[in-house]
Amino acid sequence: GKLIDPQSGKARQAWAFVMTLSFSRHQYVEFVFDQKVETWLKLHQNAFEFFSGVPERVVVDNLKAAISRACWENPQVQRAYRECALHYGFLIAPCRPGKPEHKGKVEQGGVHYVKRNFVAGRDPEPVQEANRAVRTWCNTTAGLRTHGTTRKKPLEQFERIEREQLQPLAAAAYEPGTWKRVKLHRDCYVVFERSYYSAPHRLIGDQLWVRGGLKDVRIYTENHEFLAIHSRAKAPGERHTHLDHLPAEKVPGMLLNRPWCQKQA
Repeated sequence: GKLIDPQSGKARQAWAFVMTLSFSRHQYVEFVFDQKVETWLKLHQNAFEFFSGVPERVVVDNLKAAISRACWENPQVQRAYRECALHYGFLIAPCRPGKPEHKGKVEQGGVHYVKRNFVAGRDPEPVQEANRAVRTWCNTTAGLRTHGTTRKKPLEQFERIEREQLQPLAAAAYEPGTWKRVKLHRDCYVVFERSYYSAPHRLIGDQLWVRGGLKDVRIYTENHEFLAIHSRAKAPGERHTHLDHLPAEKVPGMLLNRPWCQKQA
């Protein structure tokens, strides 16, 4: 359905993120306007904080924000999502393609229930109000109903049994990062979001991975071997250089400055 975007004041297509705990069937719901990787990661953080813990395994559908290539034997997980899983300590368990019965407890008792019970018949409203209302709904209408399968009340089962079984939250929240596969050019720089970052010259022509965080940029080999870390550029066109990344004959030229050149002249 549609919700009102506070920035434009207009109704936009929205999506519901639903995480359902498999034992109690207690659930977390949040509405968003996109399915970007950074949004997907933030929603996991919000859900874990709502539950005050982290499950050992998360069964996910094969959306692109989670699984870059879906297959039966060796699905490819988005690098940022894998990093998030390592940070919080949960196992990513993708559904097998073409097998709707593998979609876990979230499908019928989660997504469809949210559609039928909370969303159905509501007029478009600001997304912040919808999210406040749906959190209350999770703890009242959904949490205190008698579940059709377990014949128990989800919130009571969660509080009485399941909460203690969850893993503790990480000491710090996961900091989302943007991953990009780039080429190391002949000048020993990779280009990431219109700025330039150096990497070892021995890898010129190779494909590397760049992870852009809020404060820094990290560079890795194709096999995820760490190479370098730079401060995040504040403006397009900035160059960030480690001199040991350059060939020895190029270093003197990087050390030239205006006073030195004037003195030589």
